[in-house]
Amino acid sequence: MLAAHASQFSRTRLQAWIRAGHLQLDGAVCTQPRTAVEAGQQLRLRLPDEARTQQRDAPPPPAQAEDIPLQIVHEDADLLVINKPAGLTVHPGAGQARGTLQNALLHHRPALEALPRAGIVHRLDKLTSGLLVVAAHLEAHTALVRALAAREVHREYLALVWGEVIAGGTIEAPLGRDPRDRRRYVVSQGGRDAISHYRVERRYARHTLLRVQLETGRTHQIRVHMQHRRWPLVGDPVYGRRGDPLRAQLPRQALHATALGFVHPGDGRDCRFEAPLPADIAKLLKSLPAA
Repeated sequence: MLAAHASQFSRTRLQAWIRAGHLQLDGAVCTQPRTAVEAGQQLRLRLPDEARTQQRDAPPPPAQAEDIPLQIVHEDADLLVINKPAGLTVHPGAGQARGTLQNALLHHRPALEALPRAGIVHRLDKLTSGLLVVAAHLEAHTALVRALAAREVHREYLALVWGEVIAGGTIEAPLGRDPRDRRRYVVSQGGRDAISHYRVERRYARHTLLRVQLETGRTHQIRVHMQHRRWPLVGDPVYGRRGDPLRAQLPRQALHATALGFVHPGDGRDCRFEAPLPADIAKLLKSLPAA
């Protein structure tokens, strides 16, 4: 929750400050980063002196509304479900202040300005397509963030990988930042727990289409887990096969968030949404020789 309201700081830095006693919850010092926060409770973060003086930690300017088309799968008073195209960044960050999903949401529904990151509850990589849920008010945001933390949000992806995957299974391998390149992640015994369940959806001569269910949602989780198993995603510019001949046909990772399920924060009903494969991945699959 704090990371959503103080997005100008990294999660690692916020966790360190919490453990050092810089956070108060309803007036009492809180030193546990995973403490659950109820609606209506007050968080107060006292910044260390060095944070106040470092220019690079200055809060970014507020995101501006932009008229960017959205593919809305569902919308009601409590939430929106968006089918994000590949190439659309989820929210502004270093080097990109405009042209993001957050900018588009602020234009579509200006009241989202009152929520952290315009109500965006979870993220997809820029070059990953598929389904995202967006909260429309604070109570819904709190409920959905809590459901994510409790692993109660069902997320399925379709991933086209290099190699012949014989059967389904589970990858349980913790992830951390690559010490040689902070933009990448690697399997690391000192990292955060990460669990991906997969099953074979379709086989090809040299590739396999997998259906992957996330139990955790770490950054780049599926991409790193598949590379770890030596099944790199087709087209992946970071973790993919070196000299991937299919990258000319698909200049992004072949990864699509195809299904999303959760308990509706307004009326408690079970919701499930699906988004078919986008045209670029579907076209590539048709060109692949059969197994």
